[in-house]
Amino acid sequence: MILLTIINENIMKTAFALLMSLTLATTVLATEVGKPAPDFTATDINGKTIHLSDYKGKIVVIESYNQDCPYCHNQYKTGAMQALQRELAAKGVVWLLVDSVNKNNFSYQTPDQAKADAAKEKMDVTAWIDDSSGTIGHLYDMKTTPDMYVINKDGILVYHGAIDNKPDPSHDPRTADNYVADAVNALMADKTVAVTETKPYGCSVKYAD
Repeated sequence: MILLTIINENIMKTAFALLMSLTLATTVLATEVGKPAPDFTATDINGKTIHLSDYKGKIVVIESYNQDCPYCHNQYKTGAMQALQRELAAKGVVWLLVDSVNKNNFSYQTPDQAKADAAKEKMDVTAWIDDSSGTIGHLYDMKTTPDMYVINKDGILVYHGAIDNKPDPSHDPRTADNYVADAVNALMADKTVAVTETKPYGCSVKYAD
């Protein structure tokens, strides 16, 4: 009887380890450059339901955001991020801002606070998504704020990583090489994206778990 118990426990441990391995593998592959970007359903700060699949046929930029992160703050205080948003919006690009700060963190913003922040910063985004549950953040394995993704018109992830090539919170982003702008411009010109992946920099995403 004891032997059977031990065997059953070992089988359970092996099965659990295998399940975790498969889960981790799925997570890693979920945002693999060159593969379809995983679809999601979310709610923006205006209560609108957002489906990534609704934007098939358009270039989509996804930005992870935290108002209190100095790296995000630097991009916005200089006006660089908003300028890029406006430039790409004029070209028909969809920009989804994803805020994965959990509700117990001091940086969490209610929808009304987020609306005020968007107005103050003069953001030009298609939607600000409340991802306080961390669902999208975990799905896309977002590590930092900002963490950037560019998806082509066919729904394929073509760029993931840093916003630019100067990983510090005090540089002038307007003097940096902006990887997102480069990727989008390449797509617009029917060219191959030269830099498809870089290491994202910034503050850690404030998940609940």
